[in-house]
Amino acid sequence: MSNRRRMNMRGGFLFGVIVLCATPVWAQVEPAGVPWDQLSSQEQAVLKSFAPKWDQLSPDRQARLRDGAKRWAGMNPEERRVARERFKRWKRLPPEQRERIRKRFQRFRELSPEKRQALKQARRKFRSLPPERRQQLREKWRNMTPEQRRQFLNKRGFDRQPRRPQSDRGVRPRPPGRAR
Repeated sequence: MSNRRRMNMRGGFLFGVIVLCATPVWAQVEPAGVPWDQLSSQEQAVLKSFAPKWDQLSPDRQARLRDGAKRWAGMNPEERRVARERFKRWKRLPPEQRERIRKRFQRFRELSPEKRQALKQARRKFRSLPPERRQQLREKWRNMTPEQRRQFLNKRGFDRQPRRPQSDRGVRPRPPGRAR
C-alpha cells in the first residue's frame, strides 16, 4: 500500500473518529418542553394564564410551573386562600425588596442541612413567643451594630457564611461510587 493511500485512510479514519466523538455534542439539544395540548385538563385550568406563551417558555420554566400546579391541586381551600394572600403580598413588594428576599433565600439554600434545620427551629421558637417578646427582640436586633449582630450570630453557630462547595475548600470531591 502506498504512503499516500495510507495517509488518506488515516485522515478518513481520524475524520470518522472526530465525527463520532462530536455527534453526542450535536445530539445534546435542550430537551423540548411539553406542548400545551399534552397537559392534563387540571394543569391547563391552573396554568391558563400561561397558555398564550406556553410554547415560548423554557422546558425548565414549564417544569417548575407544572410542579406548582400539582402542589396547588393538592391544597385544600384554606391553603389556597393563604397562598393567594401570600402571592398578593409578594406582588405588592418593591422589586428591590423581592430581590433581597430571593438572595436571602439563596443564601439559606447554600447553608448546610444542619444549619438550615437549626434556623428553622430557631424561627419556630421565635414565632411561639408572645408578640410583645418578639417585638422586644426585634428592637434589640435593630439597635445592634453590624459587629454586634455578627458576634450574636457567630455565638449561636450562624456565621452567615454560605457553605462553599468542596472544591473551594481544598477538598477534592470523591469519584462516584467510592465510599469514605
